[in-house]
Amino acid sequence: MRLLIALLGMVCLAGPALTIGRAAAGQSSSNSHAHDVLIFVTVFNDRGFALFGARARVRRAEEKKFHWEATSDHQGELAIRVPQNANYEITIEARGFQTQTRKIDATQNNRADLTIHMRP
Repeated sequence: MRLLIALLGMVCLAGPALTIGRAAAGQSSSNSHAHDVLIFVTVFNDRGFALFGARARVRRAEEKKFHWEATSDHQGELAIRVPQNANYEITIEARGFQTQTRKIDATQNNRADLTIHMRP
């Protein structure tokens, strides 16, 4: 009898959790990143070493306001995910270096790889 009560208690406690899990699994894919473009950037200094702390900002080509931002890690790498079917502009800034700007066509591919060599 005690075992039966314990099992019923566990089912009652697990019930709401299972319902929440099913509801989350049934959500539409509008929040997924299936149709995004990954902009992957590697930043090097003027001597060819990975540049830590470079700031990258991305905006749509026709806009003035930047919407996405990332900072390079110790390997000089950073990644930013943006919606597909648009043209973008990425600006890379680092203290002691000239600002670099590149254009990205995100209408054809789902990934853009950039290598940036910063100039003092």
